[in-house]
Amino acid sequence: MSDVKLKIPISENQPKTLIGVRYYQFLLMFITLIICFVMRTVLSVAIISMTAETPPDPSIPTYPEWDNTDVILSSFFWGYILPQVGAGQLSEYFGPKWFLCGTMTIGSVFNIAVPPMAAAFGPTGVIICRVIQGLNQGFLYPSIHNLISQWSPIAERARVSNVVYAGASLGIAIAMPLTGAIAGSELGWPTAFYGIGGAGVAWAFIFAIFAENSPTSHKKISKEELMYIQENNAVKHSTTKKVQTPWTSILTSLPMWAILIAACAQCWGAFTLLTEIPSYMDGIMNFEIKSNSLLSAVPYMGHVLTGIAVSPLADKLIINQVFRTTTTRKIFGGLGTFVPAMALTWLAFIDGAEQELALVLLVVAVGCTAFVVSGYLINIIDAAPNHAGTILGIVNGTSNICSILGPLTVGLLGSDKTDPILWRKVFLLAAGIYVACGGFYVIFASADLQPWNDAEDEASQEGTKEEKNGSV
Repeated sequence: MSDVKLKIPISENQPKTLIGVRYYQFLLMFITLIICFVMRTVLSVAIISMTAETPPDPSIPTYPEWDNTDVILSSFFWGYILPQVGAGQLSEYFGPKWFLCGTMTIGSVFNIAVPPMAAAFGPTGVIICRVIQGLNQGFLYPSIHNLISQWSPIAERARVSNVVYAGASLGIAIAMPLTGAIAGSELGWPTAFYGIGGAGVAWAFIFAIFAENSPTSHKKISKEELMYIQENNAVKHSTTKKVQTPWTSILTSLPMWAILIAACAQCWGAFTLLTEIPSYMDGIMNFEIKSNSLLSAVPYMGHVLTGIAVSPLADKLIINQVFRTTTTRKIFGGLGTFVPAMALTWLAFIDGAEQELALVLLVVAVGCTAFVVSGYLINIIDAAPNHAGTILGIVNGTSNICSILGPLTVGLLGSDKTDPILWRKVFLLAAGIYVACGGFYVIFASADLQPWNDAEDEASQEGTKEEKNGSV
């Protein structure tokens, strides 16, 4: 089946309003990702102050005896992988709005609970909070992806997705210097958890008031904008009839496996760096906490800027028919894995004296992963927009096993964070995974709208399964 084509000329049929309702919805998603990733990241920086021998103020508790920080840092993902598939299904059947509200509210409450739980139960208390935070944030990406598939016209999909998902990297970029500044001051690391948690609760209320599940459920959307979205979107917008999930077709689709394997590389590399960059800056680059947290944020600002810069290019390549959608997704997916692999390979062989070069390579390694948003991530919506939440749940849940294994592997490779050989192993392993998984995606990916996207049930698919392009 050929790539999805625009049904009407974009230049002639766009709504005449200056700013459409859909853009306000994208802004809500963007800020939601910022706040959720600030909460996800705060511990990566705070753990340095939490385990310090000497706090900036004697009244601030510290726990220098904790020697299992890699386990603590990975614990978020223990809960995160569990609800993914169910989260995607629930968001498709009941709408993602209230699941996102719950994600922010529950996550914020347990963010606030980290300091007292650490004092009462030690590292186990922190792990409990992080597992629960991970469990509820398991609804985040499937719900956001479902909203994007509902609200984004095809011609805007890459730009919208890159800007919305840039909220994740911006959240990391905000969390690192903010947490470092608070933790390094007389306010102490507990204040970082309290303040960020309070902001999350407040935003949950704002989101509940203004967000909507789909264009058809928004009371203030214009008829022109509603028609524009519906005619340029392969999603079924019916509010009364739910599309059955074709499980067999999804699980035997080679293009879906290509997306999953690319996501595994991204999760291994991205979350190894997310949890370990502050430790690398501390152990090898020898930056103190405030400088460490600020410089650790620089790669994520690079990610934000790269994503915003490249997303219009992906859309233009498709709209102007320079490349087919499949080719465009493969190009961006390849750039998002092969370039970080090269940067990490180089980083593995430099020493702590080359601070500027190390920072540049980290910016390249993290920043260029923004290309994958216009690669495998949007590929899900291209191939099966009616099942975007479910498929993202499968992909996110499975691939985030790598988010657990990455940080844990650092601990298995060595415990001395001042040892350059440890970091050489860490970076080369991540680079190898990027190359292997990125290569698989480039070879087997497809952006063709899959025949089973409109399936009413799996049984109706079996008769035509032999004709499907890209099944295992």
